[in-house]
Amino acid sequence: MPLKDTVMSAVMLPGGPEDAELHRLNQEGALPQRRVVHREDKPGLPLCRKVCYAVGGIPYHMTGNALGFFLQIFLLDVVQLEPFHASLIIFLGRAWDAVTDPAIGFLVSKSPRRKCGKLVPWIACSMPFGVLCYCMMWFTLSDATPTSLKFLWYLFMYSFFRTCMTCHHVPYSSLTMFLGGSRRDRDSATAYRMGMEVFSMLLGSGIQGQIVGRYHARMMNGCYMSNETLPNTSTYSLTDSLENTRRAYVFASLVLGSIYCLSCLILIFGVREQPGLLSPLGKVELPFASCLRMIVGHKPYTQLLCGFLFASLAFQITQGIFAFFCTHAAGLAGKFQHLVLIMLVTASLSIPFWQWFLGRFGKKTAASLGLALIIPALVAIIQVTHNFLAFVFLVIIAGCSMAVLYLLPWSMLPDTVDDFMLRNPSCLNLEALFYSFYVFFNKFAGGLAVGISTLSLHFAGYRSGDCTYNPSIILTLQLLMAPVPISLLLVAIIIFCLHPIDEERRKQMRIEIEAMGVKDVPWDCLTKPAVGCWDALPSATTLLSALLPRFTNKQMPLSIEEMLRLLRV
Repeated sequence: MPLKDTVMSAVMLPGGPEDAELHRLNQEGALPQRRVVHREDKPGLPLCRKVCYAVGGIPYHMTGNALGFFLQIFLLDVVQLEPFHASLIIFLGRAWDAVTDPAIGFLVSKSPRRKCGKLVPWIACSMPFGVLCYCMMWFTLSDATPTSLKFLWYLFMYSFFRTCMTCHHVPYSSLTMFLGGSRRDRDSATAYRMGMEVFSMLLGSGIQGQIVGRYHARMMNGCYMSNETLPNTSTYSLTDSLENTRRAYVFASLVLGSIYCLSCLILIFGVREQPGLLSPLGKVELPFASCLRMIVGHKPYTQLLCGFLFASLAFQITQGIFAFFCTHAAGLAGKFQHLVLIMLVTASLSIPFWQWFLGRFGKKTAASLGLALIIPALVAIIQVTHNFLAFVFLVIIAGCSMAVLYLLPWSMLPDTVDDFMLRNPSCLNLEALFYSFYVFFNKFAGGLAVGISTLSLHFAGYRSGDCTYNPSIILTLQLLMAPVPISLLLVAIIIFCLHPIDEERRKQMRIEIEAMGVKDVPWDCLTKPAVGCWDALPSATTLLSALLPRFTNKQMPLSIEEMLRLLRV
């Protein structure tokens, strides 16, 4: 359509005063430059795409939760490594995993957009290697294998698996910005994702816990019987239970690996990447050091990272020590897997409530109250022993608080990214780096949690296969279960209360983003004739808002150069 016809037809279009106001804000510098007003009635995000996107988050949290609850006790009681070696494997694996997050995030940002997308190919290529390493990690080497070879085997498998999961999770978490739809659709997709991820933790802990939990109970019963039976009989019973436990771990890994593969296929074929309002899905042009300096210098992001670090560290210390605490301190050796199941079911069911709560009272309020909810439960847990029903009530409260940890920080992160993009309109396509550093701090917290808990057991005198009662171990477990995580949670709550992005700032960002539109102006369209170029130009009412005042005030019309400058803006 010729430009003259477009301008003349605009007289009949509504919305002239709005476009004029937007043009005035643009000229005054209130809005980022090189953006245009392009109003579209975009359809909402389909439910099918939300579900497919949410299913893609199952592998990371399913396997991560199984590792968090069972890897420590697997290395100590099943593989029978020393606590120092087990803690070194987990800490070095988490440290390597944390280091690879920013590197993978930068590589994802630098990768070009292909026909099948920019982010999805990373998920597809990492899937087979991740499934293989996960299954091999739960395979127990022969007892005749030297300790040094066992150490290297589990360190390599654990580190390589975590690398594969980084190649999956960094692009997957960044995909939130490229689903299409409105900001409300994005928040809704995040809620679906968090609900599915909590359900995936339920799958991981439920399947693995139900398969291997009864064998751990038999091993503890063998320990109790060893003081009352003949040595030969007790040794045979313990050896037989140990072999059955090892086979159970391998079978559980095969089941979870199959779910891992199926979830990735649903994500790959069910979600198509779309450019976001501030995210054109291009390549990062800045060097890594410059990107890192700009991201770390964004105050709302660094505060959110610190709060997330302390909260995640508190929960992961509790998660890593929970099976040990139930087995050795609470007298619930054969029931801890049921408690884990109840906790995760409660967390999954409470996600919709917290989604409503944050929409009604704000995200900062929801984060503070939700994290504080678990503190009295932790205090009561260390006071109760041999009382399964009391533990059920307490883990229900803990599950409600756990849902906040998995929903709120990830719901606050897109707002922080939008705030950065609005303040730095020339720095685009950094979403993968933002999410990779977020994942980095989560994994760093996990490495610290496991290192702290396992080394504490080492210095307390824990020995694999030792059936004797040790009061120092019980005291260590109680300290790790309540005082340490409570202190960390209090620090996290204070940081979240001081976070600068409140509801007023979110409303302001929403207005600015809606005013900016969704398309950059391709300058080539002004110099090269091409079909569809007019779709990228400003609306006709925007042109009229600039032209009519000149005619009414008897000023000269815009020159060609001024017209081109207006179109470029």
